[in-house]
Amino acid sequence: MKTVKKPPMRHCIGCGAELPKGELIRVVRSPEGVISIDKTGKSAGRGAYLCRKASCLQKARKSGRLSKSLDADISDEIYETLKEQTEENNG
Repeated sequence: MKTVKKPPMRHCIGCGAELPKGELIRVVRSPEGVISIDKTGKSAGRGAYLCRKASCLQKARKSGRLSKSLDADISDEIYETLKEQTEENNG
């Protein structure tokens, strides 16, 4: 009898909801310290996950949770790219 494999679950740093990894946006800090958005979910480095809701991005930015999770300063460029991705998926 085959067992059905569950998808890995991750928490959104904005709202705290636990969702399947594939439904979240992953932001990663590479071993070299470069912050980027990981579209594959497999890039090496420290990762943080966000829902595709604009409200979660605003909460994470306002509270500084993304910076704290990655232990790095997040540029406005990364936040703008994340904002575009949340708007694309919500509208």
